[in-house]
Amino acid sequence: MTEHRIRIYLDNDSEPIADYEPPVTVNLDTFGLPDGQHNLRIEARSHSGRTGTREVPFQVRNGPGITLTGIHADAIVHGKLNFMVNAFEAEEPFEPRRAESPSPIPVWLWVLFLAIMAWSAWYVAVLWTPPPAFAHTPTYVQGTMWQHH
Repeated sequence: MTEHRIRIYLDNDSEPIADYEPPVTVNLDTFGLPDGQHNLRIEARSHSGRTGTREVPFQVRNGPGITLTGIHADAIVHGKLNFMVNAFEAEEPFEPRRAESPSPIPVWLWVLFLAIMAWSAWYVAVLWTPPPAFAHTPTYVQGTMWQHH
């Protein structure tokens, strides 16, 4: 009978970063890892000698968060390209000018706004009822403006 073990490997290392008897709570300090993509490979061996493997890709971002406005991944560009880059870390003192990155209003929001404005204009034009004092003035005729009394 073999020993029940859990071994944890980081990226493509052949030596485990941890070797435990289950169950175990693992504490991984990512400050020693460079920012970017990494992979945990966990191998568990049962008492019967069978081995199970699970891989968990993850991304480390201990440095400041970087926002980019004006270009996106796999963009097709030509001519001169203007874009804005901002970097801000949670531990930095709060500075409103740098804390948020401005971005343009999305097109779908403009379309929604225009649709609401068009509906509002139609609603007012078709269903508006003038106050009784003005209902029979020459500028307003009940029904359409083309009817003559």
